[in-house]
Amino acid sequence: MTQDLLKAGVVGAGVFGGYHAKKYVELEGIELVAVFDIDLARAQALAQPLGARAFDDMEAFLAAVDVVTIATPAVHHAKAGLAALKAGKPVYSEKPLAVTPADADALVAAAAKAGLPLACGHQERVVFQAMGLLDIPEQPLRLEAVRRGTPSDRNLDVSVVLDLMIHDIDLALALCDGEPVTVEGEGAITRSTSLDWVKAEATFDNGFTAVFDSSRVAEARERTMKVVYPSGEVEIDFLARTFRNTTPFPLIENFTETPAGKDPLGQSVAGFLKAVRGQAPRPVVTGGEAARALDLGLAVEQAAES
Repeated sequence: MTQDLLKAGVVGAGVFGGYHAKKYVELEGIELVAVFDIDLARAQALAQPLGARAFDDMEAFLAAVDVVTIATPAVHHAKAGLAALKAGKPVYSEKPLAVTPADADALVAAAAKAGLPLACGHQERVVFQAMGLLDIPEQPLRLEAVRRGTPSDRNLDVSVVLDLMIHDIDLALALCDGEPVTVEGEGAITRSTSLDWVKAEATFDNGFTAVFDSSRVAEARERTMKVVYPSGEVEIDFLARTFRNTTPFPLIENFTETPAGKDPLGQSVAGFLKAVRGQAPRPVVTGGEAARALDLGLAVEQAAES
């Protein structure tokens, strides 16, 4: 797909749908033409100020667009993504890619069969790239991630693992070449119908250990990570957007001033569009990688529930 102007559509007119719709308006070479939501009035409220059409008919929506972003509640990602891929449209899905392994595998298979890019919005990966962390030539020994948020009514259709922790799971998998072999965890349901806080430890076949601590019922927001290497440590504060590096490998101190550091979502979407146009071999996070993160996330859920 190489035409100069791509017509974009967003499925889901909620908060994240708004972020994605506005990002398509900002990016060059792309035109936001359609917003789909089962609530037509909500689709109109997002679409009309941005010069797009509102749809509550998926078939008509898909006929109007070249590329699709899925920004519905997580439990609907797979159905919308499969419909778009089967209609021949490249897909950028918000995380998680799906909520079951079968659905994730079906999405990956459908994209492969159609020869279409399938991207997932694990945008912290863009921050890691901007920092240069993915270029460190050592395998890490240990990762400790804390991601806590205050109570919110959003994203309660999935557990805190698939809502918040999934970001850190994707980052751990991006840093480590090994495969997870054991997972231990604990957690609790305190204000929703699924796990609201979880602490877990995953051990990999190459000796790497990843410790995850996530909550959506915390008193204050906290998003930190420590990565331990044979030669030193990198400590990151995602909220302050700062890091401390004691390894001998240089990282990019002013990463917050780079395009990726300033706008991770925009860079993630732009990477997807480059893959669509054949200007890049892949999006920032592929469907296959997102499916792998989901697998580990569900293993964490199972450990915490048991």
